[in-house]
Amino acid sequence: MNPVDHDNILSAARKVLSIEEQSLIELKERLGAEFVSAVKLLLSSKGRVVFAGMGKSGLVCRKIAATFASTGTPALFMHPAEGGHGDLGMLVRGDILVAVSNSGETEEMIRILPAVKRLGIPVICMTGKVNSTMARKADVVLDISVTEEACPLGLAPTASTTVTMALGDAMAVALLEVRGFTEEDFALFHPGGALGRRLLSVGDVMHTGDDIPKVSYDVPVREAIFEITSKKLGFTTVVDARDHLVGVITDGDLRRLMERETEPLTQTATKVMTRNPKIISKESLAAKALQIMETHSITSLVVGEGPGRIEGVIHLHDILKAGVA
Repeated sequence: MNPVDHDNILSAARKVLSIEEQSLIELKERLGAEFVSAVKLLLSSKGRVVFAGMGKSGLVCRKIAATFASTGTPALFMHPAEGGHGDLGMLVRGDILVAVSNSGETEEMIRILPAVKRLGIPVICMTGKVNSTMARKADVVLDISVTEEACPLGLAPTASTTVTMALGDAMAVALLEVRGFTEEDFALFHPGGALGRRLLSVGDVMHTGDDIPKVSYDVPVREAIFEITSKKLGFTTVVDARDHLVGVITDGDLRRLMERETEPLTQTATKVMTRNPKIISKESLAAKALQIMETHSITSLVVGEGPGRIEGVIHLHDILKAGVA
């Protein structure tokens, strides 16, 4: 038995990482036309992407399917053994099957492929043996072979599962970029937890209706101050006769007014307001609103779609209370 000490433990770990790193380098170098064909086939799908694999391959499939689903490509996992006993009903025309097997000879996978083909469902095979039975039955073959496994016995799938997962990530991200998938799209699929808070939209935290500070352009500054004080957001919007946004009045605007006017309270809102205030859409991420505030050293934004009616307002404190930052 090898002695269990600090150096031996780190040496074993570093060897594993070096082998897996080299496997990923080799994968990157052989990436080419087949990968492009796979992505184009996935883009053409009118249905879901169904991943299937046994054992460790199945566990990797579950992770890849989850990544696809969270980045805008409908996907699910089907256990190939259960597929042969009724779960093939998950598959419908328009779907694509991604069959994963390092050996390419997994019995449960091979057994269901004829039925899959009869349904007219294209098959992408991810395998370490590009001349295997599964590869010959596939429409597109992706090579996940490795020179060696990180397991010193050469038995436990290690480097091969790392390569498979990385290639799955590469497909998901390629699809995301080609489709123009945005942060706002991503937020739709991640409503919970810390990630969900970071992906809250402006519309989720903005003030609306009677909570919006608002005064007419022709009211005296005294009335604007009352509105700012009562709504407790440190500013007020200013609107014209059509209720369209024409500016905002902030605490800073009022201080500057006090410095330059001998009778500031007799001025009208239009004389003190800041024209062309920063506006953000309610569909934008709250994190984006925070970025704009930090860039321009302001604490609030008007919510709307350009000049026109105000849909809401968002304040720095709203973003911080929501846990976005």
